[in-house]
Amino acid sequence: MSYRFVRIIIFFDLPVLTAENRRNYSRFRKFLIKNGFMMMQESVYCRLSLNQNMANSIISNVRANKPPEGLVQILSVTEKQFSKMEFLTGNYINDIVDSDERLIII
Repeated sequence: MSYRFVRIIIFFDLPVLTAENRRNYSRFRKFLIKNGFMMMQESVYCRLSLNQNMANSIISNVRANKPPEGLVQILSVTEKQFSKMEFLTGNYINDIVDSDERLIII
């Protein structure tokens, strides 16, 4: 089996005006974290998948659990494309193990 790593990036902008909106926001955010997504920025979450088939499965799971209101966007990029991301301001903080290595020694 060939592995072609794919990054799934979720961008969302959800309303938080009412108690129901805040509850939906919290549920969606907790769903993302529970399913292996890591926060890149506020309202931007990312997850690594092994191949495009697995990425499609993850995306369909996100679609099934999207909140009823607001904007949720999904972007799939290869790991090679993701690694070319440039940081224009700020610094990359490497306090989370974010690697496709099979064995990580801490």
